Amino acid sequence: MLVWLTAGLGLIILLLAGDALVRGAVNLSLRVGIPALIVSLTIVAFGTSAPELLIAISAIDDHVPGLALGNVVGSNTANILLVLGVPAIVSRLHTSTCDTRKNYIFMLVATVLFIALAFCGVFNWMSGLILLAALAFVLGDAFRVARNHRRENMKKAEAEVDELEDLEGADPDMPWWRIGLFLVLGLIGLPLGADLLVDSAVDIARQFHVSETVIGLTLIAVGTSLPELATTVMAALRRQADVALGNVIGSNMFNLLAIIGIATMVGPIPVDPSFLRFDLWVMLGASLLILPFVCFKKDITRRWGVMLTALYGIYIVSVLV
Repeated sequence: MLVWLTAGLGLIILLLAGDALVRGAVNLSLRVGIPALIVSLTIVAFGTSAPELLIAISAIDDHVPGLALGNVVGSNTANILLVLGVPAIVSRLHTSTCDTRKNYIFMLVATVLFIALAFCGVFNWMSGLILLAALAFVLGDAFRVARNHRRENMKKAEAEVDELEDLEGADPDMPWWRIGLFLVLGLIGLPLGADLLVDSAVDIARQFHVSETVIGLTLIAVGTSLPELATTVMAALRRQADVALGNVIGSNMFNLLAIIGIATMVGPIPVDPSFLRFDLWVMLGASLLILPFVCFKKDITRRWGVMLTALYGIYIVSVLV
């Protein structure tokens, strides 16, 4: 009974922290004149990827590196199919108004790079340096775009403030201390809630004698994707599709480039042949599924949300069987 209560507490903390992080990120973008998309690709994405980083390092220290790799691959698949699917069922995601094409291409390149390095058989410190170099390039581009936007488009930024305020009641005059409080609560609450939920899920799974690799691909992957899910659901309800889509794209890039990149500095991560045969290709296929919404400016409707969620259910069943 206690393990189920702990899991419920973790879920509540995740939902509250996700709402706080979205509020802080959106209002931060209003105060400094940076697009909400850029904020979601950096602050929000890093905050919601923190559980994966903590778990990856712990897994290597505990001599179960396969769990770290399974967590990242499984989380990226869950981010696309589940984290975009469920919010679309709750509230249509108006992704047709978002311009995320460049960042989406970055995510696809990062995915292909990750798969190519996986075929080397192990992620070592050299692989980690390559991944971290790619991350530095992506972050550098994001900050360059944000700086140019703030310097050259102040009037446009003011117009965006008015539009965002009308859409979801954001407060462009919110005090800095309150914005900081929202961000801190979100960044602390998300990994805390995820840790409580994942630890409880692992205890429950081991009662049924499930392997560490399967736990990483399923329960832990879903558990560590819950911060993204909580953040995306709140963003969808607030009609902030750019935060929702940007959070997923940014989180996937952070998972591939930062989580594994940093984790390899702790120790090598061998690649199980099953990843090369199936799971990595599912991750790539899931990433390609959202191409119409990004490149052709289509909304993610409830029908698409049901399909994405159903595909994730089929993937989970295929892993467990």
